[in-house]
Amino acid sequence: MHIEPGVVEGAKIALSVVTAAGAIGYAAKLALSTVKQDGITTIAIRSVITTLLVFCFFEVLPHYPVGVSEVHFILGATLFLIFGAGPAAIGLATGLLIQGLLLAPADLPQYGMNVTSLLVPLLLVDALARRLIPAKTAYKDVKYGQALALSTAYQGGVIAWVAFWAFYGNGFGAENLIQVGSFSVAYLTVIIIEPLLDLAILATAKSLHQLKDSKLFHSRLYRAAV
Repeated sequence: MHIEPGVVEGAKIALSVVTAAGAIGYAAKLALSTVKQDGITTIAIRSVITTLLVFCFFEVLPHYPVGVSEVHFILGATLFLIFGAGPAAIGLATGLLIQGLLLAPADLPQYGMNVTSLLVPLLLVDALARRLIPAKTAYKDVKYGQALALSTAYQGGVIAWVAFWAFYGNGFGAENLIQVGSFSVAYLTVIIIEPLLDLAILATAKSLHQLKDSKLFHSRLYRAAV
């Protein structure tokens, strides 16, 4: 989902600053909610873990350039289910920034676009989970259909934002339409595979019931909502 350099340039980049500020601001609100519930030490630990995971997702898991961006296994829905919305948002934003600073400085001008493309779909997942997963259901017990819906919402949101930035920067010419289309089709593999990974990770969490009292994970992972 990294927007390639040159897709959006000049004054148009200002819009990404606005969208990123809004997304980060709302994510901060979610993080503050976690602090009130679990304490600042807990969210700090979870955020460090999610940051390291996001950095590994970008650099270790398979990724390849297609069209206007790159296809990544970001596992945003997985981070949400395991660690909660606040730490997941911090991890996505910070992991992306660290990757840019250390390994891809050419991506830093696109940081606002890229962080928007990561965070806004996560906020959508947070809202969808409240409606889709009953309060009496712990996240370790979600069904495949629920995991598929969350993953599709996240990855679909990423595709939508990448398409928006591409059209915003380069218009609706035939070549740009082909580039956006090829990226979108390639990303379908992520939508198919990620729910299976979600369920595998949740199945592992279910077997590790001794961790149910650990502060490393979102309280909803093992327990129904209070």
